[in-house]
Amino acid sequence: MGNVDALNFALLLSRVWIAIMIFAHGYRHVKSVKAGPGMANWFESLGLKPGWLHAYAVTGTEIGIPFLLVFGLLTPFAYAGVCALMVVAWLTNHLRNGFFLNTSTEGYEYVATVAFVSLTLGTLGGGEWSLDNAFNIFGFDKYGTNLAISLIVGVGGALAFLAVFWRPPKRDAAS
Repeated sequence: MGNVDALNFALLLSRVWIAIMIFAHGYRHVKSVKAGPGMANWFESLGLKPGWLHAYAVTGTEIGIPFLLVFGLLTPFAYAGVCALMVVAWLTNHLRNGFFLNTSTEGYEYVATVAFVSLTLGTLGGGEWSLDNAFNIFGFDKYGTNLAISLIVGVGGALAFLAVFWRPPKRDAAS
């Protein structure tokens, strides 16, 4: 296997793995949304209102993005969507628990890693084994464009979303 084939294989493997991981979260969320208002209530408890809207939006994003990733279509946008999900989770739920993810707290090491990896992979694009390459969009020669999309949609979109929808709950002095 040559260097270019190895790189394309690595990009394909990364796209498929991230797609599987995000789809698994989405599938679990579909079951949660169908079970009742628990997921919506959880979003509300984080300060994301209205909770029902965010439960459906996150679930739909987690179900839709994997298909783009598997086929390597609009790859920088797909990875930016993953990044945005992780940045929102990082700031609303995980940041207050410190860095480490363990059995008693949900630290931000996982969501931060997935966010940074998504920015990196979004910058690289889908590789030669992707529909992006077949349609001559978001290729290896477009690093600057891919990075801009990944940052603006991923990080900028998450921050804009939080500015509009997030009102962190007040913590009482005792906690």
